[in-house]
Amino acid sequence: MAKNKSPEGRGPSQRMLRVGEVIRRGLSEVLSRGEIHDAELNRMMITVGEVRVSADLRIATCYVLPLGGDGKDDLLKMLSKNKHELRMVLTQKLKLKHSPELRFQLDHTYDQMEATRAMLAQEDVARDIAAPDHEEAPE
Repeated sequence: MAKNKSPEGRGPSQRMLRVGEVIRRGLSEVLSRGEIHDAELNRMMITVGEVRVSADLRIATCYVLPLGGDGKDDLLKMLSKNKHELRMVLTQKLKLKHSPELRFQLDHTYDQMEATRAMLAQEDVARDIAAPDHEEAPE
């Protein structure tokens, strides 16, 4: 009998990835259409970068970022305040058997990409990347 839980040290299962993506798309749609009864939240443009679901599918951690990066702290407060309504709307929209608890965190992926670009743009790193590798593997 296969386990739904991914073993320690391995990545998420296909089921976890699939459910996370379904929730991400649904949450993005709900937020972009302004289906929540919070005028402040509906005015914000929000990017849902990723949703990670726990192995038992009971907790969904949503990585979000306001468009332009302004108002990050306000965004987390507003989403946390409205998480019960978001959960209800998502459950109805996606017809999920069990509605996961929604948790929100800031998405730092774009910051990490910028740091990587900056590092690769450094002169000494660019020189090392462009240099041919003259060492041959020992036989």
